[in-house]
Amino acid sequence: MTADANLVALPAWSMLLAALGEPAWLVCARRGTVLAINADALALLGKSEAALLDQPADGLILTPEDMAFWDEAAHGSPARLQSDTVLVDASGALVQVSRRIQQLAPAALNLVGASAADSPPPYLVTLHDRSDQQREADERELLVAELQATLESTADGILVTDLAGRIRAFNRRFAQIWGLPEALLTQRQDEAVYDWMRRSVTDPEDYSRRLAAISEATLMQASERFVLHSGQVIERVTQPQRCKGRPVGRVWAFRDHTELVSAGARIEQLASTDSLTGLSNRGQFAATLSEAIRQARRRAGSLALLVLDLDRFKQINDSLGQGVADRVLLDCADRLKAITRQGDVVARIGGDQFALLVHEADIRGAESSARRALDAVAHSCSVEGLQFSLTCSVGVALFPADGSDGELLMRHAESAMKRAKQGGRSCFRFHQPMQDADMRQRMRIDHAMRQALASQRFRLHYQPQIDLGTGAVIGAEALIRWRDPELGEISPATFIPVAEETGFIIAIGDWVLEQAVRQAVIWHDQGLVMPVSVNVSALQFQQADFNARVMSVLTEHGLAGELLELELTESILVHDANEALARLSQLSQLGVRLAIDDFGTGYSSLAYLKRFPIDRLKIDRSFVKGVPADDSDCAIVRAVVQLAQALGMKVIAEGVETELQRAFLLELGCDEFQGFLFAPALDAASFEDRVRGQRERGGRPRLSLVVR
Repeated sequence: MTADANLVALPAWSMLLAALGEPAWLVCARRGTVLAINADALALLGKSEAALLDQPADGLILTPEDMAFWDEAAHGSPARLQSDTVLVDASGALVQVSRRIQQLAPAALNLVGASAADSPPPYLVTLHDRSDQQREADERELLVAELQATLESTADGILVTDLAGRIRAFNRRFAQIWGLPEALLTQRQDEAVYDWMRRSVTDPEDYSRRLAAISEATLMQASERFVLHSGQVIERVTQPQRCKGRPVGRVWAFRDHTELVSAGARIEQLASTDSLTGLSNRGQFAATLSEAIRQARRRAGSLALLVLDLDRFKQINDSLGQGVADRVLLDCADRLKAITRQGDVVARIGGDQFALLVHEADIRGAESSARRALDAVAHSCSVEGLQFSLTCSVGVALFPADGSDGELLMRHAESAMKRAKQGGRSCFRFHQPMQDADMRQRMRIDHAMRQALASQRFRLHYQPQIDLGTGAVIGAEALIRWRDPELGEISPATFIPVAEETGFIIAIGDWVLEQAVRQAVIWHDQGLVMPVSVNVSALQFQQADFNARVMSVLTEHGLAGELLELELTESILVHDANEALARLSQLSQLGVRLAIDDFGTGYSSLAYLKRFPIDRLKIDRSFVKGVPADDSDCAIVRAVVQLAQALGMKVIAEGVETELQRAFLLELGCDEFQGFLFAPALDAASFEDRVRGQRERGGRPRLSLVVR
């Protein structure tokens, strides 16, 4: 075996190590053992040269990082390591060091008389003692901690800035006094912090002017007081921060003197002012509005009341947090104040609602004010680097035309604002008396509807569904009916929209499902196997327990799933396609049949028709009404039939009233129909008589018996 050339050059290596002036040793690249080590390293490690020479190098610094390095080096991987670590010195103490390991260049072998052909260059390990540096860093950290503890222990809010105004330090009391959102401070958004402080004072112009004067005089000491929108009275003391006799920054101390103020004045301010924006609150605005009406009535004048509600503000609050939402509200308050004429009043009357009182305004003046408000709010917002646009909906009521007192005027303006929301948002609407009358009627229907369910005044009628080919009755659609003792017979077209708006449609839908299943079981037990179809509203379908409810009703009454069909609107399927697919698949596994009601009037899409387990498409009566005379309706009906056939679905037409319509549908290949041509919706007994009479005359249903 050839001798390691590095061993021949040991004296020369030792001389080079001694000249380095810091702990160092050489490691044989082939064997991973110590070739040479200098006196500085021996003193640091507390061991003799004889004890270390020819020993494995990975035992000198026993860290996972070092051991991994030598393991890679042993397998021939070119390696280099440089980082901070620790080792145990002669006294057994941990020493902070910077360790560097690198393989010497081949040329270094020539310097010591070794041949590169005989052996690869050794690794050089050098250490730099970082103990003093670490000790200084620890002392600085301790000093900073003591300083921070001192800052936190004071009752004053402390803010430290450099000469450019950048925030260097602060304590929690500072954030508490100003009501600062935590995100503004932790994310170091200096401009946002200063903007928040400016917006929080009742006189931002004077506040900004005084700050400018202080920033221009770096050695100025100042003390002053100002009032926040929250009613707090704050004393601010500031003095320059010096280092070696030169100004390097500024220290600000803030103290809450709200108590150096009378309790009466404090209570009055809190009672009349919105704490976030400093605007009048709802109570104060109501008093101002009443006084403005009194004066307008005395001089036969006029005024306009505008109620503004920010559109989709809840999304901002939920997605970006309350801190950002509060800054948006502050910004909106500033924008509305900027467009307000002298003498007019702007207030914050709710979470994201503002009100604007415009004196001496007719319809034209009110419209102009509403447009200015819409434009002001619609400007782009920028918060924490995020840019987005706001819009608002505005309702307008006029005195004296729309109300004789403040409460009535406010109610009418809010009602008009809600209509603006319903009309698509980002617009304004004037109060319309007929709309209020309609609202009162809807409230009356809602109340009567709830009483009707409790008093069992609802009833179900069943419209026969007919096989176009055989003329046999093959199903029944359950349709709700209601006769009120005071209001008389009320059409579903009148009360169903009210139920959907108020959410009462869920209770009504559950009742219809229960009654229809119960009736299907009665018919089945009498030998009349008749599937029933039940309409399902979007809100009802979206309830988390809807599938469980269907299963429970079927199980409770012992009805096979094949004898129940659920008619769904197209909007249900596209609201949340993945969730809808999962729910419909579960229902399909129960055997429940699924149909799309009023197909073609909603969000028709081949994509979801292919994915969902739909059994039938129902052609809306609005298309059937025009056939066969109307070419457009004929084309639509033909397309729906062909689509259903291509997807392997049945198709049923509703609203069939003439023999010409029936013949046209039969020729197209439509499977089924329902409508006045055969029968209107009938009570259960009449339906049963009609079906039994047909069968006695020779009509035969195509449906096979489903045994429970």
